[in-house]
Parts: sequence; structure tokens; C-alpha cells
Amino acid sequence: MADLLDKYRDLKERHDAVTQRFADPVGLVNDRILSPTRGIINGREVILAGTNNYLGVTFEPACIEAGKEALEEYGTGTTGSRIANGTYGLHTLLEREFARFMGRAHCIVFSTGFQANLSMIAGLCGPEDTIFIDIDSHASIYDGVKLSQARFKTFRHNDPDHLARQLARHDPGKGGRLVILEGIYSMLGDFAPLRDFVALKQEYEFQILLDEAHSFGVLGERGRGLAERAGVEDGVDFIVGTFSKSLGGIGGYAVSDHPMFEVLRYAARPYMFTASPSPVSIATTLCALDIIENEPQRRERLMKNAERLQRGLMEKGFQLGLTNYVSPVVAVICPSEEAAVAMWDALLKNGVYVNLALPPGTPNKLSLLRCSASAAHTEEEIDQVIAAFDRAREQVASLAG
Repeated sequence: MADLLDKYRDLKERHDAVTQRFADPVGLVNDRILSPTRGIINGREVILAGTNNYLGVTFEPACIEAGKEALEEYGTGTTGSRIANGTYGLHTLLEREFARFMGRAHCIVFSTGFQANLSMIAGLCGPEDTIFIDIDSHASIYDGVKLSQARFKTFRHNDPDHLARQLARHDPGKGGRLVILEGIYSMLGDFAPLRDFVALKQEYEFQILLDEAHSFGVLGERGRGLAERAGVEDGVDFIVGTFSKSLGGIGGYAVSDHPMFEVLRYAARPYMFTASPSPVSIATTLCALDIIENEPQRRERLMKNAERLQRGLMEKGFQLGLTNYVSPVVAVICPSEEAAVAMWDALLKNGVYVNLALPPGTPNKLSLLRCSASAAHTEEEIDQVIAAFDRAREQVASLAG
């Protein structure tokens, strides 16, 4: 009989080969967080340039105070699911505020963003339904599809014409059809051509679920995401997102105008059988939502910083995953996995933390150094990140030579 962990032996050997020469990208510990843009790693102060802390709210005094008050009033946790003892007044308040902010009739709050996708996809779809997903979709989307037991098909990344051909050939039978898209794709930072996908609904009968995890708080005049920016909010049936990016907390949400949306509270198993979010997380999220609504200047600073980072890396000759528009996610493409790991390690030693993203978790088997700009970064910090990339490249080249 095979050992259950034998299937991961190659993965372990791959990881061991990295850690014999470089810092451990999987087990890296933030010894201390000093601010939204600074931390202590391995005893050294570094610029945090891979946190998804897009609006820099994690150290906002008002959010911290709201969390303290919730901790004192409600305790550390709920110890139960939403359908048992886990619904507090704070949960329903956040749902009302989110629905209002998003201009939707209904909102459900989840314990994590990953759980939001699992709950929504598996709650909406079953064995008779068919799901169409972008091939570069997040792992939580793929896992939600598996959990649903629905039939599914992938279409080429950001290719509405390929989706249209698949829809034209597909017989839905008794079931429905769900198309799943993302606002900003987390690896390369590109946006879905949402208007083109929504236009297909006029010819083919389907519903759209849009994951705005990386676009909520970032895009749109009010920060509602890509659907707002594209002017097609009415064409998107369900929106899912997370609290762990622009909102600086942990949790997830889904909103919709569908008249039967609330049935998912007792039809979606991941929602039904997971303890509800802690009062602290809900309270800080409520405060962060107010900041998103009332401080649009943060989005402006974010995009200025993103453009500065993108332009600076391009001028240094780095190959970027996205160059035709500005995104808060700036991905540097490396020629190989080994080169990416070496650059990541060199950047860390030069005082900059970014995300190391390797196959199979990346599109087209790319090896990436993934940066995320923040509204909290100063221009000097952005310039320091660019300079660190330049130094790291020289150091890696000299070692290789």
C-alpha cells in the first residue's frame, strides 16, 4: 500500500532544492509588521511590495479602534455557524452596508474569500448545470466547480469569442449555465473585457458570477469594482469578493439582486457549516468600507504608485506581464523558475519583499515576481523597489557568471 503523502515527493524535493540555496518562500515569517508598507523579515527591515494591501488600511487608527471595541463587546469569536448561534448584529449590519454600497438588494458575508467562491459556485450549480470558466481562474473557483459537481468547460483567457463558440455548441438540457469571470486577475493584473462578455448574454442564455477580489476598492468611480468601471453592473448577476485585499481584513461577501438569493443561506454547505467571521474582523471591515466610500483619493494614489512602479521597471528593461494599461498588480516575468527564485531571494536581501509565483499556479507556466502597489507607498519607496530590482538582477547575474 502506498503512503498517502508519496504523491508529493517530487513537490517536496523541488521545495528542498530551493531552501538549500535560498530563503524559504513558503515558510517565510514576517517577524513584525511596522506599517502597511514596512516589516521585519529575518531581522531586516524591508519594504512590503507584495501584500495586496491596496488602499493601505491595515494600520488605520479608526479600524484598529473599531476592532478593539468589538473585541471587548463581543469577545474573540462566535463559536458557531451563521445558521446556528453565529449571526450577530454586526454581521447583519455589514451585510446591509455592503448591499447599500454595491447598489444591490442582497448581501451574504462569509468567513473567507475562498469560502465565498466555494459557497456561491456550489450553491448556485449542481450536476445538471454547466459552468464556463476562464482558464486562468483562481484556485477557489476551480475548487468551487468541483464541489458543485456541475459539468464545466474552460475558455481561453479573456477571450469572449472563444466562450461564444462554446456556448453556441452547448446544449444546456434541463440545467442552467453560469459564466465565471474575475475583475482583476491576480497573477498578471489584467482585467476581464467585461462589456464584451456581458454582451453575449443578449444571444446566449446564461448568468454571470464576477469575482471582484482584486478589483473591489480599486476600480470604479466609487470603488465598486470592474463592473462599475465597465458600466455593466446590471449585466452581472452575482458579485463575489474578499475582505483580505482593499479592506485589510479577512472574510468574503457576495451580492446580488436575484429574488431567490437568500436561499443560499440554507443551500450552500460551506456557508452553512463554517463558523461565522469574528466580530473583530467584521468591525474593522465596516470601518474600511466607510474609508473606501469616503476617501476616493486613496484609489488615485494607488494608481499613481502603480503607474510609477510599472513605468520604472519597464525603463530598467524588465519584462512585465502587463503593459497596455495600469494595474495595481505588477508582475515581472523571469526566464526560468531558478532565475525567479534567485531574484526573489536577492530582492529580500536588498530589503524588498515581493511574491514569488511559480507553475503550476501561474498562467502559461510563467515564473513571476509579483508586486502589488499600495496607496500607502511613498514615491521614495516605489523608487527604492525599482532600484532593488536593478541591484538584484546584477547580483544574480554575477553569481551565475
